[in-house]
Amino acid sequence: MLTTAYFDDPDVKLAQQAGQGDLNAFRKIYDRHHRRVYGLVLRLAGDFDMANDVTQEVFIQLWKHLSSFRAESKFSTWLHTVATRVAITELRKQSRRIQQLQLAGDEQAHFEQQLVHSDCPDLGRLDGLIQRLPLQMRWVFVLHCLEGMRHEDVAEELGIAVGTSKAQVHRARTLLEEWLSDDNA
Repeated sequence: MLTTAYFDDPDVKLAQQAGQGDLNAFRKIYDRHHRRVYGLVLRLAGDFDMANDVTQEVFIQLWKHLSSFRAESKFSTWLHTVATRVAITELRKQSRRIQQLQLAGDEQAHFEQQLVHSDCPDLGRLDGLIQRLPLQMRWVFVLHCLEGMRHEDVAEELGIAVGTSKAQVHRARTLLEEWLSDDNA
């Protein structure tokens, strides 16, 4: 099926070649898109090491599923959907693993502090505050407010109600405003 996206999107041909096993085409896709995928995953994960691991998993899954790309939309749109789904799945797995860790006393508190409230000087002030949001609230905020997904799509992706998505965005905005005003005081 040849669509307008096929003719307007230079990634379509690369995706088709990579879907047939062409490693050079896949490398070009990786080079063109890995920074954007990493940025999305970093905002969702809130941790540099975890973001590196999950970004790697996104591209592993992309390699496995490129043959299913049908060029009905822009490749970057399709990749964003794949990256979001893989990232949320992997972050849920890693979150469960982290919860299962039984570290003693101060070590556990230090570990949790680094995961949840890590200083992110390279991300900027707002991104640093976003990392302080509770995990699911951060995911909803990033996907809706920063990535532009509709509440219905966020709700479907995360397995929550649309109203929950809206409420968490509202609460996230309120918290961020409070934290920003506290910093300015």
